[in-house]
Amino acid sequence: MILIGQYDSPFVRRVGITLALYGLPFEHRPWSVFADGEKVRAFNPLMRVPTLVLDDGEVLIDSAGMIDALDDLAGPERALCPRSGLARRRTFFVVALAMGAAEKAVSLFYELRLHEQVSAVWAERCSGQILSALAALERDRAGRTTSYWFGETLGHADIAAAVALRFISEAHPGLVDAAGIPALAAHAAGLEALPVFGEISQPFVAPA
Repeated sequence: MILIGQYDSPFVRRVGITLALYGLPFEHRPWSVFADGEKVRAFNPLMRVPTLVLDDGEVLIDSAGMIDALDDLAGPERALCPRSGLARRRTFFVVALAMGAAEKAVSLFYELRLHEQVSAVWAERCSGQILSALAALERDRAGRTTSYWFGETLGHADIAAAVALRFISEAHPGLVDAAGIPALAAHAAGLEALPVFGEISQPFVAPA
């Protein structure tokens, strides 16, 4: 398989960590949609990362779809998400909050850095959505006593929360006060200390 995109993207990183945890071999092409846009477009008409090329040549262009495909490849016994029921929906809820916050962080970055005229209304809205999502994640994690979000086994909710928080913190220094989200911050720090999170990692690099 081929994973296209840089690991400073929480979406690319989430897929890369999942591939590594499943032990699925892949080639990483750290292309940027800014510097390597035409290379990306050759695989993905949206010119967006992550893009994942499966072993049979099929191209996946949505990170959630990539995770679903990788879960299928891993099989139900190894999948990092329950296959049905309330436990599956709860996992999706946490993932949606985390990755939704990351999406808003991308939007906020573009608004602040790539627009000559910044919309204060839009920037404030994005900031508020990010902080609201992180507060909801904090409440959820603080109410749990298990090693990982949903028990003693690492799952997709854990990965999503960790990669999202790191990205938000690096892309928007000062936006998030870690002291205000102690449970979430500690959870993410524990995951970042794991070897796979260190291997699938890249400091945020602002697009030129």
